[in-house]
Amino acid sequence: MPAKIARLFKILPPGRGICAAGETEQYGSMTAKLALVAPCVMLASCSEGVLDPHGPVGLSERLILGDATAVMLAVVVPVIVLTLVFAWWFRADNRLAQYRPDWEYSGRIELIVWAIPALLIAFLGGMAWITSHDLDPPKPLASKEAPLEIEVVSLDWRWLFIYPGQGIATVNQLIVPVGVPIHFRLTSTSVMNSFFIPQLGSQIYTMPGMTTQLNLEADQAGTYDGLSAQFSGDGFSDMHFTVVATSPGQFRQWLGETRARGGALDRAAYSDLSKPSHAVESLSFGQVDPQLFGTVASGAIATRWSPEEAR
Repeated sequence: MPAKIARLFKILPPGRGICAAGETEQYGSMTAKLALVAPCVMLASCSEGVLDPHGPVGLSERLILGDATAVMLAVVVPVIVLTLVFAWWFRADNRLAQYRPDWEYSGRIELIVWAIPALLIAFLGGMAWITSHDLDPPKPLASKEAPLEIEVVSLDWRWLFIYPGQGIATVNQLIVPVGVPIHFRLTSTSVMNSFFIPQLGSQIYTMPGMTTQLNLEADQAGTYDGLSAQFSGDGFSDMHFTVVATSPGQFRQWLGETRARGGALDRAAYSDLSKPSHAVESLSFGQVDPQLFGTVASGAIATRWSPEEAR
């Protein structure tokens, strides 16, 4: 078929028929450029998110994802190749292919068809079992540094971060020191939500009346995006926050500046903060009621909003 098309281009004069020879070269060059650009665009999309981790948990999860993909491709690629080979070999004009309508069973083929998928599933299952326990969200990270405790409350529709040891709080902005494990305790006010920092690692659910735990760490200074990975109502699309990983010295300086700015997060201020809102800028509080998170997690502060109030 390619030879017939080539002869057709030679016979037809330029500007007539299907396509001129010069245009064919132009289209071929364009196709080659697109074939080169497409992988570059796909690789550029890996510069953020789970494929560009900046912490031990994220690195371990990317390794698991890569290993699982490689194992599955070891089966998928041969199957695709064999499918094309079978289609080519058993084509209508191949005299060497044998037509056997009465064939119905082969022990060797049955062994291959069932043994390889069974071994693959057993291997992937074992790998998932071991790594899921190693990366269990409540499991502390191995480190010489003492973990930084942070309490997280998912509001409608923003994130509240309380630093109980430092006595401050922020909204939609999380500042953490580099190389220090972060131990999160998380809860929600009204509906279930999902706390997720893709470049640092695992996501975890927040639920009203309950407390979940998560351990993460940033090993490089930088700014990372955090988001809600669980639809939670009208303002869900605006429920983002910023994670800033700084050096321990800069973190201590930021703590002093936050305390100096003042502002107290007590129960009355929390009641105003918990009202539904959209696309809220970051806030900070220099003082926090130490019992606030426990009160919210126990469900003592009721939050019930009508659809009109939520809008």
